[in-house]
Amino acid sequence: MSPALKDKFIGTLGLFTSFGTLICCAIPSTLVLLGFGATLAGFIGEFPWLTWPSENKGIVFGVSLTMLLISFVSMRNQSCPIDQKEYCGDLKRKVRPVLFVSLIINCVGLFYAYGLPLFL
Repeated sequence: MSPALKDKFIGTLGLFTSFGTLICCAIPSTLVLLGFGATLAGFIGEFPWLTWPSENKGIVFGVSLTMLLISFVSMRNQSCPIDQKEYCGDLKRKVRPVLFVSLIINCVGLFYAYGLPLFL
């Protein structure tokens, strides 16, 4: 696997693990907060496997934050080959916003999972 493809894969994996934190904590909490608790209950009734991320939120956040850390370190330590400088630079510019969006998604999920219950 080429280094550019590997970095793109790692960045994408970091994004998808961040979406796990939304399924786990942010979306259900927001639905209940807005008064859609019955909708959430019906949704969980149809898709009971969605409760696993909520029950194991420590694992979900641990994997997600680990993947993001690996992604950020990989981007920082990536050196571009001389013959592919332009392509590599373009790839870095495209992957960096994805990583920052993933980090924001994780922060929102962390707040809903661990911060919001302290205020309620």
